[in-house]
Amino acid sequence: MAATYLDKILDRHREMAAADTRPIDRLIDEATAMPAARGFRSALADTAKLGVVAEIKRRSPSKGDLNIGLDVAEWAKLYEAGGASCLSVLTDVDSFGGSVADLQGARDACALPVIRKDFTVSERDVLDARLMGADCVLLIAAALDSAELAGFHALATQIGLDVLVEIHDEAELEHALEAKATLVGVNQRDLVTFEVDHKRAIRMGGVIPDHAIKVAESGVRGADDARMLEAAGYDAVLVGEVLVTSADPQQAITELIG
Repeated sequence: MAATYLDKILDRHREMAAADTRPIDRLIDEATAMPAARGFRSALADTAKLGVVAEIKRRSPSKGDLNIGLDVAEWAKLYEAGGASCLSVLTDVDSFGGSVADLQGARDACALPVIRKDFTVSERDVLDARLMGADCVLLIAAALDSAELAGFHALATQIGLDVLVEIHDEAELEHALEAKATLVGVNQRDLVTFEVDHKRAIRMGGVIPDHAIKVAESGVRGADDARMLEAAGYDAVLVGEVLVTSADPQQAITELIG
């Protein structure tokens, strides 16, 4: 089978991780000394309405440039004013045009908790998320074996990070739950074809245990999709493309919340 875009991105990140020789113990000490994180999971758990994780994304591998020159501070303030519960910021440089500076600039501009949206393949990636100021880290079940997923989840929890574990199906959900995930995202987009499969999201919404906060990711096109996913049991939606290409992202979030 031909390599997916995810395979190519992961190969690049694993190459970079293999070349990183910084001492883990020192990074753990530095991460543990960071100021308390803003509660990402609790921000989604504490809202009676549908939570919105509003994403700052400049480009994507499937769509190319989305809003390459956006001002992250301005966008973060608009998202907050619209009622977003949390922010998601891409820090992957090569494929998404993101950066650590984007995450820090967005977080500094508002009071919302922020997830580092990137391809976490090593302990140092987890530690870097905390050191750059993120409040939550993304772990993609399709990118990690079960031991990596459990180990990175435990490390993130140890240093005060929340963890969003992204899954696609029942087998990946099993790995997520074995890793003690309490924040589970279902990516509606197929990693091979890029097609969005709402039926998968609806199916998975019914099998994720209720003790986990459920987040629907990718392919949320507007209020109708948000209502459908809310009815399927999701606590929140993670929305990027629709917001970064919107003429009025503040109003778009208000409509998503309903």
